[in-house]
Amino acid sequence: MSIAEPRKAAVQPMWFEKIPAGWWALVLILLTMPAWANDFVLFQVMGWTFILGMIALSLMFLAGYGGMVSLIQMSVAAMAGYMVAIFGNSGMGEISMGLPWWLYLPIAVAIAALFGTLVGALAVRTEGIYTIMITLAIAAAFFYFTRQNYTIFNGYSGFNLVVPPPLFGVDWRAPMPFYYLTLGCAAICYLVVVYVSRSPFGLSLQGVRDNPRRMAALGFNVTAHRVAAYTFASVIAAIGGILLAWQNAQIAPGTAGIPAVIDILVIAVVGGITRPIGPFIGALIYVLLRTFSPDVLLAFGLSGERFKLLIGLGFLAIVFFSPDGVLGLWERWRNRRARGQDPLTGEDR
Repeated sequence: MSIAEPRKAAVQPMWFEKIPAGWWALVLILLTMPAWANDFVLFQVMGWTFILGMIALSLMFLAGYGGMVSLIQMSVAAMAGYMVAIFGNSGMGEISMGLPWWLYLPIAVAIAALFGTLVGALAVRTEGIYTIMITLAIAAAFFYFTRQNYTIFNGYSGFNLVVPPPLFGVDWRAPMPFYYLTLGCAAICYLVVVYVSRSPFGLSLQGVRDNPRRMAALGFNVTAHRVAAYTFASVIAAIGGILLAWQNAQIAPGTAGIPAVIDILVIAVVGGITRPIGPFIGALIYVLLRTFSPDVLLAFGLSGERFKLLIGLGFLAIVFFSPDGVLGLWERWRNRRARGQDPLTGEDR
């Protein structure tokens, strides 16, 4: 027997073993939700949550990884919804072209991404509050343009009967199919954002966010990285916009109104603008408040139309106690709990 025996190679855990148990529990809950939740929860609550979460995720990518707070994301989503109605089928047969789904869906995403890219090319030349103001101004201009243009966007009325195509003989607007459709799209967008954030482009974008002058000195094209980030985020927002049009079965100027634009910012900030899961948490909180707060107000003898008062108070409370949103509160609670436990036994001190 030799004195020095070769060491056994350390066994590397499989990829699924690295995922925390909490994530597996969440996946199980989401996949089995149609078995125990009613149609209202599936379609209105969860479907809307996934859609708003995707649109807010595009804002989170720009703000969290690129340092650019853009208020154009809801307008990009609405642009995609309008393109689906114009190039596809709707109740306005004299305007809609009736192209097949495999053609009008890529066209809608491409046009919305081009719109977001052009806005980004203009917005990246500004910083801070000026980026917010210029994107807000373009969002307001888009709203009024769609409202006043009847030739292409059908003005104030917009388009109705905008429904998903019946692929594979499935009614994708039925509660359970639509739930799985939005869940699948949201999961893909989330995973893609996580992957891109760890890719060379994502790491370079974060470097541009932290120190653009140093990145430029190292040979990186700062402007090109920022514009590319707008393009990528616009694709995610476009997917959310198409699903939003399908859920409402219509697209109108109000979809891209200023309140809707601000709501996306609130959702992203409340959930946490530094992690991809944050927008979906914020979207769930927003949808629950938006759906059930009127009933709570009516129970106390108040007007149900003041539901946004509760949303605003909740937003102020979360931002006041945690600038990082709900995720920041969670991290602070975990750190406080970790400091109160014995590092060897894990028991409370």
